[in-house]
Amino acid sequence: MTVKVGINGYGTVGKRVADAVNQQSDMEVVGVSKRSPTYEASLANELGYPFYAASKEHLDAFDEKGIRVAGMIEDLLAAADIIVDCTPKGAEYKPVYEKAGVKAMWQGGEKHTLTGLSFNSMANYDKAYGADYVRVVSCNTTGLLRTLYPIHEDIGFSRSMATMIRRSADPWDTKRGPINSINPVLDIPSHHGPDVQSVVPEINIQTTAVKVPTTIMHFHSVMVDLKVDVNTDHILDLWENTPRIKFFEASQGVDSTAKVMEWAKDRGNLRGDMNEIAVWKDGTQVKRGTLYYYQAIHQESDIVPENIDAIRAMMEMEEDRMKSIEKTNAAMGIK
Repeated sequence: MTVKVGINGYGTVGKRVADAVNQQSDMEVVGVSKRSPTYEASLANELGYPFYAASKEHLDAFDEKGIRVAGMIEDLLAAADIIVDCTPKGAEYKPVYEKAGVKAMWQGGEKHTLTGLSFNSMANYDKAYGADYVRVVSCNTTGLLRTLYPIHEDIGFSRSMATMIRRSADPWDTKRGPINSINPVLDIPSHHGPDVQSVVPEINIQTTAVKVPTTIMHFHSVMVDLKVDVNTDHILDLWENTPRIKFFEASQGVDSTAKVMEWAKDRGNLRGDMNEIAVWKDGTQVKRGTLYYYQAIHQESDIVPENIDAIRAMMEMEEDRMKSIEKTNAAMGIK
């Protein structure tokens, strides 16, 4: 069974999801869509993706820019088994997808109430099995769940607290960043904790956030009150056996987010992306029943493998979460 995937919104996330879909042996991209004739629309043409216009408003502009248009968004919906919505206002498209009778999934910028089902591969793969509509949680929420859920599942914890030290903008976004300041997020708690609970309600987590003058990664400082006073090695062993977590050590020279992303480039990752969550092994400590650790999140790419697993669950292609994760990782080169 080869599932036909359409991507609505061929931007930062959409182009990465499209490439990841094409790396899988059990799915294919049948088309991508954008509203306006950006360079990414031209790139879709160059890469051979059928391109569909999301709006009639810019049809003449697509033609002027030499961008080949295979049809309108409705034609893409007719060709696809499932739509991955990566648009900035994806909620507006839900009635369109419902009318077309196509399954759809959205990204973490949308509200949980849009689908009633927020997704993380390890935490609730089974709940997405056969679902019509799913929301893949944000990059920061994905990062928190990658490290917290294994602890919750293995030994449990009574409370976790995390501070999100957030990048000001994506590297390409010159409208919003960089900034020459540290901006506190004054909504307390920040939305990240409730977002974790939209996937696993029983996790007790409080979060705060600040925005800082960097563009390459988010950074988390996390404290967890464990229900069992295990040692540090127990936590490290647990994460060692958890997919999509990568250890780094300052003692080996990886003492910053810049060094993490340099590692991703040196490794030859597509676009220099970092799909794994970076955890500092020598910054992880359990003291008097409290776990302290630091992790870094590549905001452009950590959610991409989750999108692939969500497709596989929704389309009932693989019932077992670990088999899906292993297949996705192998195809994407995630070790």
